[in-house]
Amino acid sequence: MDWPSQEYDAPLDRAHAHVRAWLGTLADRPVPPQADIDELVAALGPELPEAPTPAVEVVDHLAAVADAGLTAMPSGRFFGFVIGGTLPAALAADWLVSAWDQNSGLRRLTPAHSALEDVAAAWLRDLLGLPAGSAVGFVTGGTMANFTCLAAARDEVLRRAGWPVAERGLTGAPRLRVLVGAERHDTVDLALRYLGLGAPEVVAADDQGRLRPDALAAALDVGPDGPTIVCLQAGNVHSGAFDPFAEAIEIAHRHGAWVHVDGAFGLWAAASPTTRPLLGGYDGADSWATDAHKTLNVPYDCGIAVVRDRAALRAAMGMHAAYLIADDAGDPLDTVPELSRRARAVPVWAALRSLGRSGTTELVDRFCRHARTFADGLTAMDGVQVLNDVVFTQVCATFGDDARTRRVVEGMLADGTAWMTGSRWRGRDVLRISVSNWSTSEDDVERSLAAVRRVLAGV
Repeated sequence: MDWPSQEYDAPLDRAHAHVRAWLGTLADRPVPPQADIDELVAALGPELPEAPTPAVEVVDHLAAVADAGLTAMPSGRFFGFVIGGTLPAALAADWLVSAWDQNSGLRRLTPAHSALEDVAAAWLRDLLGLPAGSAVGFVTGGTMANFTCLAAARDEVLRRAGWPVAERGLTGAPRLRVLVGAERHDTVDLALRYLGLGAPEVVAADDQGRLRPDALAAALDVGPDGPTIVCLQAGNVHSGAFDPFAEAIEIAHRHGAWVHVDGAFGLWAAASPTTRPLLGGYDGADSWATDAHKTLNVPYDCGIAVVRDRAALRAAMGMHAAYLIADDAGDPLDTVPELSRRARAVPVWAALRSLGRSGTTELVDRFCRHARTFADGLTAMDGVQVLNDVVFTQVCATFGDDARTRRVVEGMLADGTAWMTGSRWRGRDVLRISVSNWSTSEDDVERSLAAVRRVLAGV
C-alpha cells in the first residue's frame, strides 16, 4: 500500500512559511505578547468543531491567532529567565526528530538515535570535563535532571545503609539527610519533594549566594551519621555565583555523603577556559544536572542528567518487561524516568556539531561579555546599583528603593524593547538580567540599555 506522504506536503509547506515569517519578526517586534489569554481563546474558538478541518487550515489558523500571544523569547532582547534561544542546526534537527517519530528508549529498536545519543553523551562529558565513564540521561529539563540524579543518590546512599528502596520503599527507611545551600534553586526542593524526601536542611550562604563550607562542615559534624546527600550549585540564578566545590565536596565526602551539582545553566562554564576556574573541583562530585535549552540553546525538552556511577543510575531508573528488546549493555530508558520520549540527544548533537569546541567556548564567553556590558551600562546610570559580582551571565540591579525598582520593571515591560524580570534578592527588589541567547548582539544590548535609560528618565 502506498504511504500517503503527499498528505504532509501542504501543511508542512505552510508551517515552514509561518516559521520563517515568525523568525523574521524577531529583530524588531516587541518582546512582550500583544494579546491576553481570553482574547486568544475567543479567537481560537472554544468549541470543538463537529466536522474535520483540513490540515492546512488548522496550521494557518493556529499561526494567525497565536502570533499576538507569543512572547519573543527567541529574540536577542529576551533576558527575563535563564533560557536560551534555539541554534539553527538544533531547530532543524528537532524538526527531523518530530518527522522521524522514533521512540528512543531502546538501543536495538532505534540504532540511529542510540548512535547519536552515544556520541552526544561523549561530547558532553569531554566538553564539560566530567568523568569519562559517567552515565548520561536526556530528560525534559533542569527539574527532571535534578530529580533523576537525586533518585540515583537516594537509592544508592540508602542501599549503602542496608535499605533497598526498590524492594522496600521509603516507609521505615533510615533517616536520609539532604543538605542544601540557602540560595539553591527551588527545583532542588521540588525534586526532593517528588522523591518523598521532604524539605532539606539549609546551610548558610555568603553575600553572593555561595554555600559556606564552614557552615556545611558544622552541620555535618553535629548531625547524626547515616545516609546523606549534599546539593551544590553551579550558577546562582541571581548572582551567577558558583559554590566552592573543591572544599565543599571534600567535606561532604569525608562524611560519606553523595554530592550532587545543580548546574542548570552554570555547568556550561566548564566549556570555556576563561570561566572553568569558577567550577574548580566540581568534577569530584557524584552527579551533575544541566539543561541544554539554557546555555547550549537547543529547543525545549532537553535536560541532561549525569551520574558517575552507572549502576546507581540504572538501578534507580531502569525497568524490564518481557516485550522490550533489551540490550545487555543497557538502554537509554535505564537513564531517565520515561519509557516513551523524544530523541532529545539529536538536537544536542546538532548544536555541538555546529558549534564545535571553539564555537561553544565563544558562545559562553560572549554571554559573559554581554553581561559585563549590561553591568557597566547600568552602573553608569544615576541612582543604579548592581548588587552582584558579575562572574557569569547574571546581573541584578536596583534603582533606589523597592518602589522605584518595581516601577522600572513595569516600565520595561510596557516599553517592549526588551524583557527583563523583576525579582527579589538579598532583601531588595531587583531588575534581573539573564544573558543566554546565541542571537543576542552588541546592538541588542545597547538597545536594551537605551530602553532602561528611557524608562528610568520617566520614573
